[in-house]
Amino acid sequence: MRRLPVLAALLFILTGALGCAQQQVQQVQTMAPPQQGAAEDPDPSLGHELLLYVPNRVLDVFDIVRLRVRGGPGLAVGVRATRLASLYVGSYASIYAGLPGPRLRPTVKLPVGLESYSGVDVSLADATISGGIGPDYSFTEFGVSIQLLLIGVDVGLDPWEVVDFATGLVLIDLRGDDL
Repeated sequence: MRRLPVLAALLFILTGALGCAQQQVQQVQTMAPPQQGAAEDPDPSLGHELLLYVPNRVLDVFDIVRLRVRGGPGLAVGVRATRLASLYVGSYASIYAGLPGPRLRPTVKLPVGLESYSGVDVSLADATISGGIGPDYSFTEFGVSIQLLLIGVDVGLDPWEVVDFATGLVLIDLRGDDL
């Protein structure tokens, strides 16, 4: 029983250190000068779209639902019924596992990672900060998030991602998140 406070302290230190390290890497990446000749193609070729068709549809399905369990210190609660009707208060630093939710950009989100989120958010008045990798809630997501001391959960559903998946079947990417 004496080991629990020690393990909690170690987990807190580990998540804080890893979050800081990720934040430093992100800062260095944003300060790097753009590479010459590395312009992003705004309109990918048909061959590119066909090659990534199946992976993009699989990722679109995973974008629909957010279902994360978290371990790490914190106390927080949040509800979302789109961005206009959202409320969050609290702070946590955690390790998560599960479906990460909408990607919002052309990337692949891993089912495990670090996350920290702190502050107050009431509708469009957002006074939150995230270190490391934040939860990236979309404007159209419905969900609930709770963190009680060392354990938390984040559950959400994004109806717009259902539409993005359906239109993606005919190569129309409304969200702009296809690889």
